[in-house]
Amino acid sequence: METLGSKTVYINPWMEVREDNVRRSDGSPGIFGVVHCPDFVMLVPMDGDRLHLVEQYRYAQRRRCWEFPAGTLPERAVGDPLELAHRELREETGLRAGRLIRLGAVDTAPGCMAQRGEIFLATELTEGEPDREPEEQDMRSAWFDRAVVERMIRAGEITDSQTLAAYSLLLLHERG
Repeated sequence: METLGSKTVYINPWMEVREDNVRRSDGSPGIFGVVHCPDFVMLVPMDGDRLHLVEQYRYAQRRRCWEFPAGTLPERAVGDPLELAHRELREETGLRAGRLIRLGAVDTAPGCMAQRGEIFLATELTEGEPDREPEEQDMRSAWFDRAVVERMIRAGEITDSQTLAAYSLLLLHERG
């Protein structure tokens, strides 16, 4: 597929929306709408059989959601995923990880979004105070036994696709 032209139709500090004119492999014209968000990190904080989740209000969903801690750099900046992982864990939960293990990568919604996430297992944790951004002031965080997390997934209480993917990567990691 060949991109013939591209124009930004909307931009803010968190995303850019583009419309691309393309020529398909058969020669026919087409358009694609692409939402570009900065790449993110997500952490699976684990202590024994407990996992640490955060809960916050997700405006687009109009409800509060339990998720693993995650985030991006401000103003669509690009940076080192490992450094960002330490920063996001500290900001959202107050936890500090003595060890981070990369579990894998996920593409958020590859049909319409240009965004990739690096998933890390965070262990050897020490507690501290969170340092949340203004949008995160209503965030709560808590430890859950793994059996409770799995019950929450089955019951539809955890529906965030990145959290579900991160949990899958954790299970694969544990299998070796």
